[in-house]
Amino acid sequence: MNLHQVYVLLFAGAVVLLVSVAAARLAYRVGLPVLLAFLGVGLLLGADGLGLRFDNAGAAEALGTAALAVILVEGGLSTELPVIRPVLVPAAILATVGVLISVAVVAVAAHVVLHAPWRLALLLGAIVSSTDAAAVFSVLRALPLPRRLTGLLEAESGLNDAPSVILVVALSTATLRLDSAPRLLGDLVYELAAGTLIGLAVGTAGVWLLRRLSLVTAGLHSLAMVATGILGFATAGVAHASGFLAAYVASLILGNAGLPHRRTTRAVAEGLGWIAQISLFIMLGLLATPHELRASVLPALVVGIVLVLVARPLAVLLCLTPFRVPLREQAFLSLAGLRGAVPIVLATIPIVARVPGGRPLLNLVFVVVVVFIVLQAPALPALARRLRLVPAVAGRELRVSAAPLDMIDAELIELTIDPGSRLHGVEIFELRLPEPCAVTLVVRDGNAFVPQPTTRLVTGDQLLVVATTAKRAAAERRLRAVARAGRLAAWYGETGDPDSPAPEREGDQSKKRAR
Repeated sequence: MNLHQVYVLLFAGAVVLLVSVAAARLAYRVGLPVLLAFLGVGLLLGADGLGLRFDNAGAAEALGTAALAVILVEGGLSTELPVIRPVLVPAAILATVGVLISVAVVAVAAHVVLHAPWRLALLLGAIVSSTDAAAVFSVLRALPLPRRLTGLLEAESGLNDAPSVILVVALSTATLRLDSAPRLLGDLVYELAAGTLIGLAVGTAGVWLLRRLSLVTAGLHSLAMVATGILGFATAGVAHASGFLAAYVASLILGNAGLPHRRTTRAVAEGLGWIAQISLFIMLGLLATPHELRASVLPALVVGIVLVLVARPLAVLLCLTPFRVPLREQAFLSLAGLRGAVPIVLATIPIVARVPGGRPLLNLVFVVVVVFIVLQAPALPALARRLRLVPAVAGRELRVSAAPLDMIDAELIELTIDPGSRLHGVEIFELRLPEPCAVTLVVRDGNAFVPQPTTRLVTGDQLLVVATTAKRAAAERRLRAVARAGRLAAWYGETGDPDSPAPEREGDQSKKRAR
């Protein structure tokens, strides 16, 4: 490759990346998942579009697995352990037993309704039963769901890739016999247990090392943390354990160890995660041939309906009822099991293993993913409101992002006063933030100023609040309480608990009676 070809390659890559970002923006504005925009770019570039052919299933499997590892590392680094710790056990059961239940239901339906051979039916069930971390992280984090529900979804999506990968590989490479079931179960237990232990070991060792390296440059520190997560993935792969599980566990430990440069680390990991997602979905779009997909539409609708309306709800019901998860949360979890890149990548494994019917299986999975993410993802906000899992008036909730000030063990909370928020009209001193937290800056109509105790807040104001790490949670609860119930939040019994709905004030009840 000469220098001119390098320039052309870089030019093409930059143009594709910019087009993907623009397509993602358009998809966001029309209410579609941005991941579909990247998939659309791949289809546009592919055989039925601009004619760029890519049909190497082996390369797709290898590159897709690497991209998924990066996505899981980013997810682990950005997930808060206090959020998912209370739900780790139910999430782990849903990610293992729930996957097996879903596989069984989909396989029976595919065999009975579509007359698929048992091997292909089980492969189909194993491929589509895993929720997708990229889809869950990108779609659900925009919803102000209760922390327990968000943690359960994120933990499940980070953990359930491993059982699906193990099942798909085993079904693709082994002869299907009844006496092979104990061996398959043993392999599943080993890979999950070894992957977890390797992730714990690599994550703990990474924390120990990074604390002693004391890297002053935030960029190098961030790269070292991402590399440690990838190290967990590769180490587990060498040991024939679950690399996906190891990468997620190691990154989860690193992201919650209180290491410095947390904001930069998450920004770097998020950037790498977006690059991985864009590359992955464009590649999967190139792999598909749209004119071959028409024959798969009807079978895909059958499989998708069984998966979304029968298999997933049954798995959620059986796995989470013993943990007393409310039925309305179970209903949301049943329909929030988004599929994305993972099933399509898994569908390349039977092709590489030369399983008969592998290519039609890939087409079927592709249609299932595209059709049902188009139908499911845009409906989730309305469903969450219908089930009363998010506030009916968004302005009464608090949308914040925190940036750490590592040198003084403090964090910067940034928030915007939305329409409907009862922070409107409140004076700074009436916030009564816990000591030593303070509102340090207000941005109003593009102008920034340092507020006085009597400064009155108005809709549209942007606030910067400095809080110590120890008091950050208390400060956020107080701000959330005032945003929901106003300056007399304590009088109305509002504590700012993110997992409880805002209590209705007497004025709100009067308005409802008047209507």
